[in-house]
Amino acid sequence: MSTTISTKSTNTPNGEATSNLTPSSPMLKRHEGVWEGYYRYFDSTGNKIDEHKSRLLCRIPEEGQYHQTNFYFWADGKKEVRDFPTRIEGNKIIFYSEIDGWAAPVELDEFKRTMMLRWTRKDEDNLYLYEMIQMSDCGKYRNRVWQWFKDGKLIQRTLIDEQLVSRQWRKYDDLDSSYDDIANFDSVENQAA
Repeated sequence: MSTTISTKSTNTPNGEATSNLTPSSPMLKRHEGVWEGYYRYFDSTGNKIDEHKSRLLCRIPEEGQYHQTNFYFWADGKKEVRDFPTRIEGNKIIFYSEIDGWAAPVELDEFKRTMMLRWTRKDEDNLYLYEMIQMSDCGKYRNRVWQWFKDGKLIQRTLIDEQLVSRQWRKYDDLDSSYDDIANFDSVENQAA
């Protein structure tokens, strides 16, 4: 399956063409919707140190920007919400709230399945993360890997497995949910619409 990333292109200083990311870009539109899944955290030696369920609302509102809200749910009842407004510049999504960084499609991926992210958290000195997102060809599954670096040394990895629950993110915007409300993968497969 071949898709076009954007409708515009620019040239780098050395004359190579690059694609501009737009709210209507197929690569970005494939991520729009409600994603549920599991985050699993591992220390640098591979020992699991935490895990929780998640629901991510990935929105492209009418005004044409990407906006993501992450809801995290632990089995013990703990809940966390992280909100990420963005702006689109060239071929990147720019994060500027509690994290500073970018997300961009990997131009070398001829299958258009991959995005890369790099960010720092404003409240944690000398910490930076890189993330790779892989989207399935059918658009129902995402797998993500975070690599955490502190002072240049790998300290942690996060593995994230998600399934698309709905393209209708507006229905979930004001929904108050808990750990048990987040679908298990077995029950989600045929719900994506």
